Amino acid sequence: MASTQDKNRQRLRQLLNEPGNGTCADCGAADPEWASYTLGVFVCHSCSGLHRNIAQISKVKSVHLDPWSTSEVEFMNSVGNNAAKAKHEQIVPAFYYRPTHKDCTLLREQWIRAKYERKEFVCVERQEPYSAGYREGFLWKRGRDNGQYLSRKFILSEREGVLKYFNKHDAREPKAIMKINTVNASFQPTKIGTAHGLQITYLKDNSTRNIFVYHEDGKEMVDWFNAIRAARFHYLQVAFPGAPNTDHTEGFKKRWFTMDDRRLMYFKDPLDAYARGEVFIGSKESGYIVLSGLPTSIQGNHWQFGITIVTPDRKFLFACETEEDQKDWIAAFQTVINRPMLPQEYAVEAYFKHKP
Repeated sequence: MASTQDKNRQRLRQLLNEPGNGTCADCGAADPEWASYTLGVFVCHSCSGLHRNIAQISKVKSVHLDPWSTSEVEFMNSVGNNAAKAKHEQIVPAFYYRPTHKDCTLLREQWIRAKYERKEFVCVERQEPYSAGYREGFLWKRGRDNGQYLSRKFILSEREGVLKYFNKHDAREPKAIMKINTVNASFQPTKIGTAHGLQITYLKDNSTRNIFVYHEDGKEMVDWFNAIRAARFHYLQVAFPGAPNTDHTEGFKKRWFTMDDRRLMYFKDPLDAYARGEVFIGSKESGYIVLSGLPTSIQGNHWQFGITIVTPDRKFLFACETEEDQKDWIAAFQTVINRPMLPQEYAVEAYFKHKP
């Protein structure tokens, strides 16, 4: 005769087959094997570790290995991932970045804390740090020449449509002014060497420029990240009211080559400030295609994971180290190519076509 513990484990496994419970409640990873028995959600192993950082709110157990009481199982049955999301994600702003299992630990941890600890998506007033349209503070910025990180004052003004920073704390004039419609941000912890490292790209004289920043406080850094996204999102709403509210994921894919929206850029070194070359990737309606493999004339054992991008004017050839990298890049290119171009993107395409 099955014991109570066996019955509880069997019931838990059945609950994993219920709608919404088959993926992690926080990052969407498939087949979660852990659960928070105080929040009533099923989560992956990685996110379960982040839940332990808010132990006063969330207590986790392994679905398969830990003992479960009947009351705990019944609580899991009464909540589940879908109901928990309806409760904790009531008012997530359209610009707010929802991390996936592929994203860095900082983004996932702050997403979990924002949902369950700070309750930012239940109380709209708690979203002010990134939704107010203005943000001012100090970030550690990497020097372009010496690589040393120095404290710099940053100001983000949605009203002015700019992000700017100052070389001296009491300086009247900014060192750089970045127009918000060209600014993009991406967490790059491995590239920058800190868990809170953020790469910011912007256009200067039609060339792509990078700056690298971080802050010791993880929440502060993620708030800056989402504040930049909010300002860019609201700019697009005003400038192009008919454009779809596309929630772009982080654009950067890998060292050396990075993709920022429709710009594929090549850098001699991952931390270079300027791109050595750029390729514009338009939509399929404009004649852009991505193909797996390389032309037969240059196929060989050394380039078995090739990618060919066909544009209206020429072909661009790339090679990846692994098949997984090849699939990830092709999926990223295909997502961009399948997305219709916005009005302002035709102007960028025209610039690339006439670029010497």
